[in-house]
Amino acid sequence: MEAKAKVSSVRVTPRKVRLVIDVIRGKNLSVALGLLANMNRAGVYEVTKLVKSAAANAINNNKMD
Repeated sequence: MEAKAKVSSVRVTPRKVRLVIDVIRGKNLSVALGLLANMNRAGVYEVTKLVKSAAANAINNNKMD
């Protein structure tokens, strides 16, 4: 089972955000947040916020760990 989150109206180009997401894709939550905290790219703030939202959705809505 996987949790999902969606974001709209982000004012960063899709290519820049895709470069950030490709780095964290497939990683667990703690590793992904650690990588995002040490990354210096456009869109990191938005992706971090999205990952935290997906984690909250997994805990509250889907009863996941």
